[in-house]
Amino acid sequence: MGTKTTLEIEGRQVAVSNLDKVFYPKAGFTKGQVIDYYIRVSKALLPHLKDRPISLKRYPDGVEGFFFYEKQCPSHRPKWVKTAKVGKTEGGAIDYCVMNDLPALVWAANLADLELHTFLHKAPAIHRPSALAFDLDPGPPADIVQCCQVGLWLKGIFDGLGMESFPKTSGSKGLQVYVPLNNTAATYEKTKAFSHALALALEKQFPEMVVSRMQKALRKGKVLVDWSQNDDKKTTVNVYSLRARERPTVSTPVTWKEVETALTKKDAARLTFEAEDVLKRVEKHGDLFAPVLSLKQKLPPLRDLENV
Repeated sequence: MGTKTTLEIEGRQVAVSNLDKVFYPKAGFTKGQVIDYYIRVSKALLPHLKDRPISLKRYPDGVEGFFFYEKQCPSHRPKWVKTAKVGKTEGGAIDYCVMNDLPALVWAANLADLELHTFLHKAPAIHRPSALAFDLDPGPPADIVQCCQVGLWLKGIFDGLGMESFPKTSGSKGLQVYVPLNNTAATYEKTKAFSHALALALEKQFPEMVVSRMQKALRKGKVLVDWSQNDDKKTTVNVYSLRARERPTVSTPVTWKEVETALTKKDAARLTFEAEDVLKRVEKHGDLFAPVLSLKQKLPPLRDLENV
């Protein structure tokens, strides 16, 4: 049996175990360091998790072992871990975990929930996306540098529509662009149609670089503009989440200036951040993704994309 201990966090007793277990063998990064990272980044992270149903992605033996998704919040959860009910397409409902406070986050990290995958909506308004999301996924030999170019084209389109957009790394291979909405008129029907039309327009304008369809065969050396994340059944890796890669990389908010520099210098390493890097960035810059939670913007009509 592994060692167990209890942490007192915000007045709650949170059981943790096996803190010395190595979760990232190539980096020697332990379960204790995973929990420590989530505690230290929590001030920036928790507002982005608040009221969002979340799928647990658990790696009980670390990143080189098997993993599984857990949608139904475990019945053995402490009573203070909140849940949100989300209907299933085929009927019935799933009670997803909601991580509204630090004890709940540490509890999940102790279950080896390395990656945090959230919906674009908050409970109880589960049919109202709070943002548009584009996942820019490079097909080898393309990498995040090509994603930077496509991201800047996206930014240019939204600039032209009078809307602000915010980039973050996926923490894996690509880049993601979020466009805050935060208004009651937003629906997935509208955001999905809009994001699909925008991806098609980019593909038409830059066919040598952009693809809007999922088939892997189409993606070699190109960037998939994945618009399909704008769906009430899909989750996307949350900002500040660790990723289950060789090293403890993080989905990290960046500035458009950093995106431009990585493109100009053709340097993918400029947009690779590990846990310690992210903690330093938050200390220096605060939460670069904070406006995604508060900025209210209206989705333009589809006809506004005709001149893109």
